[in-house]
Amino acid sequence: MDSAVSARPITLGGNDVTGRFQGMAALVTGGASGIGAAVADQLAQEGADVSVLDVAPTQSAHHWEECDLADTASVEAAVDGALKRFGRLDVVVNNAGIGAQGDVTANSDAEWSRAWEVNVVGMARVSRAALPALRESPAASITNTASVASLAGLPQRVLYSATKGAVMAMTKAMAADHVREGIRVNCVAPGTADTPWIQRLLDQAADPDAERAALEARQPHRRLVSADEVARAVAYLADPENRSTIGVCLSVDGGMEALRLRPE
Repeated sequence: MDSAVSARPITLGGNDVTGRFQGMAALVTGGASGIGAAVADQLAQEGADVSVLDVAPTQSAHHWEECDLADTASVEAAVDGALKRFGRLDVVVNNAGIGAQGDVTANSDAEWSRAWEVNVVGMARVSRAALPALRESPAASITNTASVASLAGLPQRVLYSATKGAVMAMTKAMAADHVREGIRVNCVAPGTADTPWIQRLLDQAADPDAERAALEARQPHRRLVSADEVARAVAYLADPENRSTIGVCLSVDGGMEALRLRPE
């Protein structure tokens, strides 16, 4: 890394939440839209220099690196570009992923391979490329985006659930591997979130309003999770003051996985 472009020094031990990432550099995959964009904005608002890695350009003011998570060379080039831009790396948010619908008969071998390459191996590629820089940080963290589908059986989501279950297991294994290097690894598990991907699914439904109502109703707080809510959870997990938060999966799902309410 070029020390001449290193970010400002990190100050630990303060209570100012609005600047808790001051002097730090963050990398967010899938940061061009949806939850990833909200995470990138949240970290930047709290002082971080943010690089967005995505196949699509971002319309935000954040530094962007084109990145295909299914291609090792692309991932390594993107991570290297982020390091060259800010001279350091402290926070990695592995958020990018692709969806899939249907029961176990619905998806082809090619679809299984693609989802696994992006949702699981893609996170491993980014983490692997980022580890040398993270080992130099006094406040290193990796946060992976899992899902309520990692924890609860959802209809017509077999392939997606399989990949997100793997993300949760991988998170705990990574946390065990790197905790003594000073790198905290956690994951966040959103419920059904109000994102462009969900909107595309709704647009394809025979009755989009009824489908949205059904998705809202299955979450105990009776609404979709907002991207900003997930972003704040990610910021908590990445906060360098939370040194004992390690190997955690933080659910942001309106109680969908944990609660069992009686019918009204």
